[in-house]
Amino acid sequence: MKIRLSEKAIRQYLILPKSIQRKADKQFAYLLENHQHPSLNIKKYQGFEDLWQGRIDKGYRFYFYIIDPDYIIISIIIHPR
Repeated sequence: MKIRLSEKAIRQYLILPKSIQRKADKQFAYLLENHQHPSLNIKKYQGFEDLWQGRIDKGYRFYFYIIDPDYIIISIIIHPR
C-alpha cells in the first residue's frame, strides 16, 4: 500500500506548521505499517460511506479513503471539536 495525497491535501499539508508536518509524516508511516496503531485512532467518519478519519495529534485530523492498494488522503485539518 501507498499513501497518496489529493491536491487539496497537499495544499493543506504545505501550510501546516513544520512540527505538525513532522507529526503527520510519522502518522502516515504508522498507517502504512499498522493501520491499527493506537495513536492513529482510526475510525469511520459518520455520514459518509467509506470515508475514514485518523489523528495527527490532539488538534489535527486527516481524512482518507482506502482505494486498494492505496490510502488516499483527501484532507488535513484542525480537529472540528
